[in-house]
Amino acid sequence: MLIHERYLRREVVLATLLVLASFLGLFGFFDLINELDNLGRGNYGLEHAVMYTVLTMPGRVYETLPIAVLIGGLYSLTTLSRHSEITVLRASGVSTPQLLRLLARIGLPFVVLTFVTGEFIAPPAEKAAQELKLAARSQLLTSEFRSGFWIKDENDFVNVGSVTPDGKLQELRIFEFNDSRVLLSVLEAAGAAYLPPEGWTLTDVTRTEFTDRGARVSRSDSLVWQSGLSPDVMSVMLVVPERMSAWKLWYYIQHLIDNRQETGRYEIALWKKFTYPLACIVMLALALPFAYMHNRNAAVSIKVFTGVMIGVFFHMLNGLFSNLGAINSWPPYAAALTPGLLFMFAAAAMLWWEDRR
Repeated sequence: MLIHERYLRREVVLATLLVLASFLGLFGFFDLINELDNLGRGNYGLEHAVMYTVLTMPGRVYETLPIAVLIGGLYSLTTLSRHSEITVLRASGVSTPQLLRLLARIGLPFVVLTFVTGEFIAPPAEKAAQELKLAARSQLLTSEFRSGFWIKDENDFVNVGSVTPDGKLQELRIFEFNDSRVLLSVLEAAGAAYLPPEGWTLTDVTRTEFTDRGARVSRSDSLVWQSGLSPDVMSVMLVVPERMSAWKLWYYIQHLIDNRQETGRYEIALWKKFTYPLACIVMLALALPFAYMHNRNAAVSIKVFTGVMIGVFFHMLNGLFSNLGAINSWPPYAAALTPGLLFMFAAAAMLWWEDRR
C-alpha cells in the first residue's frame, strides 16, 4: 500500500468512526428518553430500557453508516484540501479516476461492515429487543385489528388473536376452504405451540364441520395442525422488513407468493439489502468534488453541514422511493436502486464540472 493511500485511508476511517460514534450517542440518548415513558408498565424498568436501547444500536449502525461515511469523507477530504494536500496529490500525477479507485478501496470495508451488520447482527438484535420489551411489559403481540391478525395459508385463512414473545399462539381460528372457496370447517383453539417436525400442537380444540346435512361440532384436548406457517413467518411481525435478514425476507416472500399475496414491500426490502451497503462508496465519491473546491476561506464546518443535509436527504429519498415503489407497484430493483443511482450521477456531474474548471 502506497504512503498516500495509507494516509488517506487513516484520515477517512478515523473521521467516519468519530461521526458514527456521535450518531450512535445521539440516537441512543433519544431512544432511551423515548423508552422512559414505558417505565412502570408491567415489570419494565430502567435496566430493560437501557438493554432495549443497546439492542437497537446495530440497526442504527446499519441505517447511519453510509451517512457517517459521507460526513467523515467530507471532513477528512476538505481538511486535506484546505492544507493543499489534495492539490499536491493531483500535481504529483494522481488523477481523478485514480482518486476514485482509491476511495472505492477505502469504502469497501464499510460496504462489508454495513452488509454484515444488516444481515447478521441487526435482525436478531432487533427481534431480541422487541421480545424483551413484550416480556418485561407482560404484553402480547397483536395487530392493529381488534380480531388479531390474519394470515392466508393455501386455501385456509388463519386468525390469531395474539402471539406471546416465545412464539406461541393464542385464540387461534382456522377457516378451511376447498378449491371452490366453499367453507368446509372452522377450527378454534385456545393455544398453539410449534413442535417441529410434527407442526403446531393445538390445545383445547373445537371443530365445526359444515356439510349438506348441517353442522357437526367435535372437541378434543389437543390436535396436531400441519401448516406451511412457522415461527419464522410469525416473527415477521416483530421486525420491520428493513431490519430483517435477506434469507428471512426471501423465505417470507416465497410464503406470500405461494398464497398469491402482495410481495412488493418485502421485495424492495430484499433488493435494498444488497444495494444499500454500496451507498458507502457512492458517498465517498460524492465527497470528492468538495475536496476540489479551492476556496481556502470556506470553513470546513460549512461543508460538513452540507454533508449532513445531503445525508438526511439521501435517507429521506431512500424511504420515499421504498414507499412509492410499494404503493405504485414499481419494479423492486428500480425502487431500491434509484436513490443510489441519482447520487452517483450527482457525484459524476460535480466531478465533471470541477475538472472543467
